[in-house]
Amino acid sequence: MATTTFRKVAVVGAGAVGSFYGAMLARAGHPVVLIGRRAHVDAIHRDGLRLEMAGRSETIPIDASSDIGAAGGANLVLVSVKSSDTEAVARELAPVLARDAVVVSLQNGVENADVIARHVDATVVPAVVYVATAMPAPGVVRHHGRGDLVVGPRTRAAAGDAALGERLAALVAFFATAGVAVRVSVDVVAELWSKLMVNCAYNAISALAQASYGEMVELAPIRELQRTVVGEVVAVAAASGVELPLAAAVAAMERIAPAMPAQLSSTAQDVARRKPSEIDHLNGFVVRRGRELGIATPANQALHALVKLVESRHARA
Repeated sequence: MATTTFRKVAVVGAGAVGSFYGAMLARAGHPVVLIGRRAHVDAIHRDGLRLEMAGRSETIPIDASSDIGAAGGANLVLVSVKSSDTEAVARELAPVLARDAVVVSLQNGVENADVIARHVDATVVPAVVYVATAMPAPGVVRHHGRGDLVVGPRTRAAAGDAALGERLAALVAFFATAGVAVRVSVDVVAELWSKLMVNCAYNAISALAQASYGEMVELAPIRELQRTVVGEVVAVAAASGVELPLAAAVAAMERIAPAMPAQLSSTAQDVARRKPSEIDHLNGFVVRRGRELGIATPANQALHALVKLVESRHARA
């Protein structure tokens, strides 16, 4: 039976994803502080956090700050900063963490939990996030679909750690009180690669065309491109010691658009706001790892390069 309790939750990097989970936990009565950008924080202080979900709009009373020091005293920290900011944020977070803190990485990519663990003296848990969200304005988070999480040991060696197992069980029970389904996986690393595969197949294309997932898959050439991208990720994963059966990977990728037809990818949202995206840690990561392992990834390379071209134009504007 899990005995770990979470007395305070801090969400570090409270954008669309972090604000959604923070809102769900706060709505269930848990003490939560969102740590994010000043405009978002100011809007929350003024009006509360507005959660748009299932055709309804609800204002959630919640604490917010732009100072990472607000995470002090929290023994559950949800990290949802962009992958490019992980190392810097982990360094800033380390001195304010509670001794019994559990840090959960709610981030895209496959390396973030390891990066955090290099800098903090805490239990670090990777999570695979399956939620469609957007932040149409500061102080507003819009839910488009799903919301479940998959968590598990950061390394295979930790799979038999009883104390870690208790903390993972506590996470499941805690999120359940907020109506958020959490599943424990003994091989969460493979699930992170599977999520990376999905992101590589959708994010850049959605960004370049500013198209929803439903719009994308209406075109046969896009579906063919997505399958090519998936094949490359599967090959790089296999060379990295992670087995993703190709047929199952393609099927998993193809289930996403029907489940989230209205969703614009996080990369598309970043591009629309002229903000740097995480493309270097998605298709760009696959390209880099492929080069290290001698595996060609031309489809991922093209998508990465095109998003970087768009970002470079925004940087010069």
